[in-house]
Amino acid sequence: MAKPRKVIITCAVTGAIHTPSMSEYLPVTASEIADAAIGAAKAGAAVVHLHARDPKDGRPDQTPEAFSPFLGIIKQASDCVVNITTGGAPTMTIEERIRPAETHQPEIASLNMGSMNFGLFPMLKRFPNLKHAWERDYVGNKNIIFNNSFGQIEHILTTLGALGTKFEFECYDTAHLYNLKHFLDEGLVKGPLFIQTVFGLMGGIGAHPDDVTHMKRTADRLFGDQYRWSVLGAGKNQLPIAAMAAAMGGHVRVGLEDSLWAGPGTLAESNAVQVEKARQIIEGLGLELASPDEAREILETKGPDKVAF
Repeated sequence: MAKPRKVIITCAVTGAIHTPSMSEYLPVTASEIADAAIGAAKAGAAVVHLHARDPKDGRPDQTPEAFSPFLGIIKQASDCVVNITTGGAPTMTIEERIRPAETHQPEIASLNMGSMNFGLFPMLKRFPNLKHAWERDYVGNKNIIFNNSFGQIEHILTTLGALGTKFEFECYDTAHLYNLKHFLDEGLVKGPLFIQTVFGLMGGIGAHPDDVTHMKRTADRLFGDQYRWSVLGAGKNQLPIAAMAAAMGGHVRVGLEDSLWAGPGTLAESNAVQVEKARQIIEGLGLELASPDEAREILETKGPDKVAF
């Protein structure tokens, strides 16, 4: 009998999209972020994707020092694969965004594969009573462009690649897949590529099933067997797209960075809740969760003994 396919669950525990006024369950302090990551790992996440926040008002904080307190706790309490963002927040410079991963040298770092409009402002209609001025200014800004030029991407690839860090290539539209193919052809990246296709964020591709299959077909054509496919569905799209991807041979990402919800009108009280829901889908399809060490093998990471935290 053939062995069940292993599916990696990544959990993005806090991010830089949602703000503290939107959900009391969004992790903000270092201890909350550590607890969220450890809880997600216990629920079945093999990879945890990490951002940091200012503990006073919850704004994104991309200083390496903001990551240090929870990185050590997570490593001591769990064997999960740590993924540090190079996205930070879309309002940050490239120099700010790369510093935590350059300092802490994780097994994986996220990398957005192109510049794009970043539209958070529709959330103001759902959350009109944001407490902090920075939240209103940030979410309501209709002029945000996430800036990742070819030169900036190359800088991240060469800087972190020299440290042995692999990448979660975040592709928000078809052009991002072609951008990644350019860097593959130039020899700046090598397989297996961990490609996270992102659906439902305003400024990127939509979340229709046709969008999912289109991105998968394009990646298959461009990369063949040189990549591992995962999906991220924003908001209400999180679990439907996770189910599609798992059934189509992919891996999945969940977490409060991407969606605050456990179901229609119900806030997720923890990241672990979303991991458990994704786990139910995966196991319901007759598949198995990848352990952290199995995820390392699938993605060919350098291992937890080669990080700098």
